[in-house]
Amino acid sequence: MGDVGLGALVGRSVVVTGGASGIGAACAERFAGAGADVVVIDLDGPRAKEVADQIGGRAEILDLSDLGAVDALELRCDILINNAGLQHIAAIEDFSLEQFSLMLRVMLEAPFRLVRQVLPGMYANGWGRVVNISSVHGLRASPFKAAYVAAKHGLEGLSKVIALEGAAQGVTSNCINPAYVRTPLVEKQIEAQAVAHGIEPDEVLEQIILAPVAIKQLIEPEQVAELAAYLCSPHADSMTGTSFVMDGGWTAR
Repeated sequence: MGDVGLGALVGRSVVVTGGASGIGAACAERFAGAGADVVVIDLDGPRAKEVADQIGGRAEILDLSDLGAVDALELRCDILINNAGLQHIAAIEDFSLEQFSLMLRVMLEAPFRLVRQVLPGMYANGWGRVVNISSVHGLRASPFKAAYVAAKHGLEGLSKVIALEGAAQGVTSNCINPAYVRTPLVEKQIEAQAVAHGIEPDEVLEQIILAPVAIKQLIEPEQVAELAAYLCSPHADSMTGTSFVMDGGWTAR
């Protein structure tokens, strides 16, 4: 994917939500390396500033669950990476109503509102890219993840609508669907599962996390970022409205 090398995105502005760590931080670094001006949006202000300072970008502290604050951004960019997310595991009958609402706001409604803000500018320029970091759970379900699965399935549908509406204006929209990535979110899941099952973290990784996949390893954030960069390259002009699965063979079953 060398066509998104040094200088390939000079003059392009990129916004990455959840950019303080994991996939978001890897995307911020990758796009900055291609010459783009990057804004790192995250709830964790100090960490967002640290990432932004490392790549010569800018940090914006934002709680995506605060939809009023999201609307107040009046965001403009050429490339939007909707990445921010969180996880909560519980049976439906025990799932907190507040937590369900929070997760849908962060992972579905906030992306909609951000896209709604940036599309007019993309249309005016005749070029734009929306990359939605979905999940294998945007295509498949797992028990005890009602909010996460619902939000990611919704993001898949939203992404397709953006693609259909934006096609004539030079805007593409796609989802990237990784299985478990080596991120703080997944590390917390491993720790929680170890406590819940009374086993060691290594056993959680082998017996639970990697059980559905054929390639028995976590995906690295940089791998996801590389695919995101490719989707913003000239070779990807006709790639829109689809889901790019990076799941180690999970959905092959």
